[in-house]
Amino acid sequence: MLYYYAYSGHKYGLDGVRRGAALIKALKREGIDMQMLVSDFRAGLAARELGADGAVTIETLLDVDAVAKRGDGVVLDTPEDVSLRMERYCDEFSPLLYVTNECSYHTAYCEAVIKPVCQEDEDCIEAPIVDPKYFEILPKEDRKLFFLGDADYDKVILAHREFFEGLGMELLLGDYFFVKYEDELAEIFDRLHEPEEYADVIRSSSMVVTASAQCAFESRASEAETLYIRNRDDSSCLLKKLSSFGIKIIDDFDKNTQKNIIESLNSSTLKVSNNLNMATMRLRNG
Repeated sequence: MLYYYAYSGHKYGLDGVRRGAALIKALKREGIDMQMLVSDFRAGLAARELGADGAVTIETLLDVDAVAKRGDGVVLDTPEDVSLRMERYCDEFSPLLYVTNECSYHTAYCEAVIKPVCQEDEDCIEAPIVDPKYFEILPKEDRKLFFLGDADYDKVILAHREFFEGLGMELLLGDYFFVKYEDELAEIFDRLHEPEEYADVIRSSSMVVTASAQCAFESRASEAETLYIRNRDDSSCLLKKLSSFGIKIIDDFDKNTQKNIIESLNSSTLKVSNNLNMATMRLRNG
């Protein structure tokens, strides 16, 4: 049996769940079953909406072996400290893959790594892992879409209200947004889109501004002009990978940078590559 553990939650979001669902569906098309493991019930519902049925909720990385058994294949997609379990899991699971945005991470035991940039002679698959549907290009609507991420626990959007003013932006809500928060956000944006609209509205928008790296890859795969708001803990190699696909980088809600980028945008011809097949091959063949 194969398992994909995607860390999730109201302070982290669903990027890993989206990657996992893409991989699970790809394997299913080959007749291979893989089960999603998530950190909270809401992520399980989101996984089902993404096409990965039957997600099992566990608390943390430390509980993966409460479900997966010796000899099973496991993918760990988590920001948790994997050093707490990597040696043990390497002894129990095969194949074992680890998804990270930190290119400084190198294989410690037997695990293969999925990260933005690989070094020579490294057991590694380069990101991104993207659902093929994002490469099926839809007609574009003249829409500036903003997607912070699946969660805004600290109300970051409200704290940067001036960043959005005068741009006629529409907002794609996150799965973990508080219900009453939507009323405040409606005062800032021209239109609010529900989380269930994620794929369709990303694929049909002419421009997407986001603080989610996974969303940035998906929107560029859909050939939208894409602006990524970098996070303070983003690795330089993640930013390099994003830029290599024509994704523009904005530093921490800098309105001047955003304005200059939007005014100078030319339609990018850089294409997103997808290493979904490399990941499925590794899991299929061990």
